[in-house]
Amino acid sequence: MTKYVYAFQEGDGKNKKLLGGKGANLCEMTQIGLNVPPGFVITTEACLAYLDHENHKLPKGLMDEVEKNIKELEKATGKKFGGAKNPLLVSVRSGSAMSMPGMMDTILNLGLNQETLEGMIKQTENERFCYDAYRRFIQLFGKVALGVDDEHFDEHFEAVKRKAGVAADIGLSAADLKEISKLFLQVVLEQTGKPFPEDVMEQLKLSVKAVFNSWSGKRAVDYRREFKITPDMANGTAVNVCTMVFGNMGNDCATGVGFTRDPGTGENVMFGEYLVNAQGEDVVAGIRTPKPVAALEEEMPDLYRQLVDLRNKLESHYHEVQDYEYTIERGTLYCLQTRNGKMNATAMVRTSVEMANEGLVDRNQALLRIQPELLEQLLHPRLDPNHQRTPLAQGLPASPGAASGKAIFDADRAELIGRAGEKVILVREETKPEDIHGFFASQGILTSRGGKTSHAAVVARGMGKPCVAGAEGIAVNVKARMAAIGDTVINEGDTITIDGSSGKVYVGEIPTVDPEFSDNLKTLLGWADEVATLKVMANADTPPAAEKARSFGAMGIGLCRTERMFNDVDRLPIVVDMILADTLEERRDALAKLLPIQRGDFKGIFKAMSPSPVTVRLLDPPMHEFLPTESQLLDELGHLRALQTNMTGLNDLVLSLRLLRPGASTEMPAPFDTLNAELVGEAIAKKEKMLSKVRALFEVNPMLGHRGVRLGVTFPEIYRMQIQAILEAAAECEKESVAVEPEIMVPQVVSPEELKIVKKMVDEVQAQVESQYGVKLKFKFGTMIETVRGALRAGRLAEEAEFFSFGTNDLTQATFSFSREDAENKFLPQYIEAGILKDNPFESLDYNGVGRLMEITVNDGRASREGLKVGICGEQGGHPRSIRFCHHVGLNYVSCSGPRVPVARLAAAQAKLLEKNYTPGDML
Repeated sequence: MTKYVYAFQEGDGKNKKLLGGKGANLCEMTQIGLNVPPGFVITTEACLAYLDHENHKLPKGLMDEVEKNIKELEKATGKKFGGAKNPLLVSVRSGSAMSMPGMMDTILNLGLNQETLEGMIKQTENERFCYDAYRRFIQLFGKVALGVDDEHFDEHFEAVKRKAGVAADIGLSAADLKEISKLFLQVVLEQTGKPFPEDVMEQLKLSVKAVFNSWSGKRAVDYRREFKITPDMANGTAVNVCTMVFGNMGNDCATGVGFTRDPGTGENVMFGEYLVNAQGEDVVAGIRTPKPVAALEEEMPDLYRQLVDLRNKLESHYHEVQDYEYTIERGTLYCLQTRNGKMNATAMVRTSVEMANEGLVDRNQALLRIQPELLEQLLHPRLDPNHQRTPLAQGLPASPGAASGKAIFDADRAELIGRAGEKVILVREETKPEDIHGFFASQGILTSRGGKTSHAAVVARGMGKPCVAGAEGIAVNVKARMAAIGDTVINEGDTITIDGSSGKVYVGEIPTVDPEFSDNLKTLLGWADEVATLKVMANADTPPAAEKARSFGAMGIGLCRTERMFNDVDRLPIVVDMILADTLEERRDALAKLLPIQRGDFKGIFKAMSPSPVTVRLLDPPMHEFLPTESQLLDELGHLRALQTNMTGLNDLVLSLRLLRPGASTEMPAPFDTLNAELVGEAIAKKEKMLSKVRALFEVNPMLGHRGVRLGVTFPEIYRMQIQAILEAAAECEKESVAVEPEIMVPQVVSPEELKIVKKMVDEVQAQVESQYGVKLKFKFGTMIETVRGALRAGRLAEEAEFFSFGTNDLTQATFSFSREDAENKFLPQYIEAGILKDNPFESLDYNGVGRLMEITVNDGRASREGLKVGICGEQGGHPRSIRFCHHVGLNYVSCSGPRVPVARLAAAQAKLLEKNYTPGDML
């Protein structure tokens, strides 16, 4: 029979798939001697069995195991679950294999009813504490297990606070809390039609079901989708049943949340917050703004020393920054939870470098502890330090970074507006886990309550989004959709700027500046480069883009698209003249004008990347892309013809008026200017010629038509000009003692005969340029592999090509017969949601199809040409999972957009470090 329940003393702390992260860590902390309240874990297997059952029934035998473990808790504590004299209360918490802070449900103080409440009052002689615990339990259980909305409880709670004349619950008396508890019980009866359950085992059973159900709740599902948490990574939630300890029994009690290092900066300091006379949810929910942990040293010095000791033990045991929760009950410190801390990229990089230098981890571990995508956060802009704006309000710097957007006061509206493309700042009194969908769509988060360890702060840091929390000078009125700061009012839709690094809030939008690489990031990526065997190149088409890519650590340019140079406003007219040319001579005249421009472009890029390689792709897109569309030309012709007609009419009018009033001819307008008439006529003639050419160039499937090498074969003068520009730029660099390594790449190849035709051009131009400049040129000639036939003919292509570069955007389209734009807009999301595909194949390499073609290409190509250089320059070149596959099949390099280079450098190192345990995933 399946075992579903494990006591903390017996659970395997390494088995997070079975026990969840929280449960596994509770077991491990118990077993290494930390002061953890007794408890047990209900496994994720029980959750999955429950969810898989048609009627969501708990698996057979589960509650028998639960009752057995409750009896063990009674023995360990000397208390009785449901007992009148010394009642045992428990917390019921979720916990999956992957940390999902606040996304699933928790219930505290379970086990209270009329009988146990009276027993607790007699035992503790603290009526206020007991009713405080009771009203919390009724509301939390009512919401989580019985489905009663918070607002039904909150309206009574606020009414009693107003009547008592207090702003916070800490000021309520025992009588006030007793009244609130009575009102809450009435809410449950009214909303559910049933009285609040008194049977404590029934309470526990309903709570276990509620926690299991929360795995399928909207916020948990949204969170898993956003962070791409797959069933292989975490499937189902465990339930952790733990003996309650109380931080709300008086002023010698407290509850807090801590990090073993600052999660915002990575600094090695005590970090966290606490509240005296409170329960843990008060801290993370942001209901009260807590005190910084440093204040505990003054308030409870002995407990602070114990907390420092706990922090040191946790980090030295787990070899990772820990996010832990604790409660102080009448002078005794209990650790209730620990997990790997969620930090932003700045903190992760700093802690990786410093923990390696401290000997806590080695360099390989330092590289492996960071998700490569996290580094994208470091490339986000920050506020221009020279701005002169005065801050409107000051809050806590809860998650670094700067963001501007429209102030929006509820998560649903933030999601709606944010998904429509508007920039949004979600503004709340405090955020709740239910707001998670609003986080995803927002640029940043601003709260008027809560601290650096509140739900808003923790989730924002995990997303890399700026957050200002606890800005208590801001009065947020969610119902009125406005916020007031003194005399200033922010209405919904007004633009505000938040600086999560300083905690400041501003009206309006403030300009930002690009970030700079920190010394820690340079160190970390230096370690990565030492480990990786894959080189990381960048896709760049201009000298400034090449310089930027180099600043990101690019080791060369893996894709320079020559057509991007044609689109500049000063050269597009020349390109149009080339396309409209009626004769070879006219086309050559236009190309002669383009030659020095392209040569200058290439020379600038070669210099920016010297001495690293630069791969230049010859012209790829079809000619029609450089011309307006047919509908645009028809509209323009219509306007020009109307203008011509109106001008002719005006001229006739002027002449007739002159005939009527010949003596006033000097006062009348001059006849329509002949020169202007000629210009309009010329424009019409050119537009008509363009329209004729657009119609002649029309293709049913242009992306599968007259493009790439097919242009080079049919219009060899175009490719010849580009080859000449590349080699002349290289020759000029050589003459100036600038080391260069150009590579000429031919796109859309399906046959070795195509390569032979272009190679003959290259040889002829090379001889001409070397003779003209008196230099010996060194360069490579190769091809893109972006057609299925090209991949299958790799052995023959390698006889002509010195290198291959996978153009996986087109290769993916060809392999799937998907048009990327149509697929992503129409059916790909449904394919992924339905499990037909696991990932978008245009973002992450399709191992089974495209990946198989890549393996064939590499193996066949290198069988023909030993040492064949092979890389990838499609969009997947910057995707960490795709980079692991590229390492697996033996590529030499990946090439990606400049800002993705740091991500790719770290991913390339991790691919090497993890190569022994790697098998390509299944895309279905």
